[in-house]
Amino acid sequence: MPEVEIGVVSDFFARPVVAGIELTAPLKQGDKIHIVGHTTDLEMAVDSMQINNVTVQQANKGDAIGIKVTDRVRKGDKVYKIS
Repeated sequence: MPEVEIGVVSDFFARPVVAGIELTAPLKQGDKIHIVGHTTDLEMAVDSMQINNVTVQQANKGDAIGIKVTDRVRKGDKVYKIS
Protein backbone atom coordinates (compact mmCIF):
# COMPACT_ATOMS: atom_id res chain seq x y z
CA MET A 1 0.00 0.00 0.00
CA PRO A 2 1.30 3.48 -0.82
CA GLU A 3 2.34 5.68 2.09
CA VAL A 4 2.60 9.47 2.18
CA GLU A 5 4.59 11.29 4.85
CA ILE A 6 2.22 13.49 6.85
CA GLY A 7 4.25 14.55 9.87
CA VAL A 8 6.82 13.90 12.56
CA VAL A 9 6.55 12.89 16.22
CA SER A 10 7.32 15.94 18.36
CA ASP A 11 6.67 14.40 21.80
CA PHE A 12 5.72 11.20 23.61
CA PHE A 13 3.86 10.70 26.88
CA ALA A 14 3.89 7.34 28.64
CA ARG A 15 0.73 7.92 30.74
CA PRO A 16 -1.58 8.03 28.90
CA VAL A 17 0.27 6.58 25.91
CA VAL A 18 0.03 9.59 23.59
CA ALA A 19 2.18 10.89 20.73
CA GLY A 20 2.42 14.56 19.87
CA ILE A 21 2.64 14.99 16.09
CA GLU A 22 3.39 18.05 13.97
CA LEU A 23 1.38 17.60 10.77
CA THR A 24 2.64 18.48 7.29
CA ALA A 25 -0.59 17.20 5.66
CA PRO A 26 -4.23 16.73 6.76
CA LEU A 27 -5.29 13.75 8.90
CA LYS A 28 -8.72 12.60 10.04
CA GLN A 29 -10.06 10.16 12.58
CA GLY A 30 -10.21 6.64 11.13
CA ASP A 31 -7.17 7.09 8.87
CA LYS A 32 -4.50 4.39 9.04
CA ILE A 33 -1.01 5.59 9.90
CA HIS A 34 2.47 4.08 10.00
CA ILE A 35 5.02 5.51 12.45
CA VAL A 36 8.62 4.66 11.57
CA GLY A 37 11.88 5.46 13.31
CA HIS A 38 15.21 4.01 14.40
CA THR A 39 13.50 1.45 16.68
CA THR A 40 9.85 2.21 15.87
CA ASP A 41 7.61 0.39 13.38
CA LEU A 42 3.96 0.87 14.32
CA GLU A 43 0.83 0.64 12.15
CA MET A 44 -2.52 1.68 13.58
CA ALA A 45 -5.81 3.44 12.91
CA VAL A 46 -6.35 6.88 14.42
CA ASP A 47 -9.09 6.33 17.02
CA SER A 48 -8.69 9.48 19.08
CA MET A 49 -7.17 12.82 18.11
CA GLN A 50 -6.91 16.08 20.05
CA ILE A 51 -5.74 19.63 19.48
CA ASN A 52 -5.06 21.58 22.71
CA ASN A 53 -6.88 18.88 24.74
CA VAL A 54 -10.04 19.22 22.61
CA THR A 55 -11.16 16.14 20.67
CA VAL A 56 -11.36 16.76 16.92
CA GLN A 57 -12.45 14.67 13.92
CA GLN A 58 -9.77 16.04 11.59
CA ALA A 59 -6.65 18.17 11.64
CA ASN A 60 -4.91 20.21 8.96
CA LYS A 61 -1.37 20.88 7.78
CA GLY A 62 0.50 22.82 10.45
CA ASP A 63 -1.60 21.55 13.36
CA ALA A 64 0.04 20.04 16.44
CA ILE A 65 -2.09 17.03 17.45
CA GLY A 66 -2.07 14.38 20.14
CA ILE A 67 -3.15 10.81 19.35
CA LYS A 68 -3.38 7.69 21.46
CA VAL A 69 -0.84 5.13 20.31
CA THR A 70 -0.57 1.42 21.02
CA ASP A 71 3.17 1.38 21.70
CA ARG A 72 6.12 3.67 22.47
CA VAL A 73 7.18 6.12 19.77
CA ARG A 74 10.09 8.53 19.81
CA LYS A 75 10.63 12.18 19.02
CA GLY A 76 11.71 12.51 15.40
CA ASP A 77 9.89 9.37 14.16
CA LYS A 78 8.25 9.89 10.76
CA VAL A 79 4.47 9.55 10.43
CA TYR A 80 2.97 8.21 7.20
CA LYS A 81 -0.66 7.92 6.11
CA ILE A 82 -1.50 4.57 4.48
CA SER A 83 -3.86 4.97 1.51
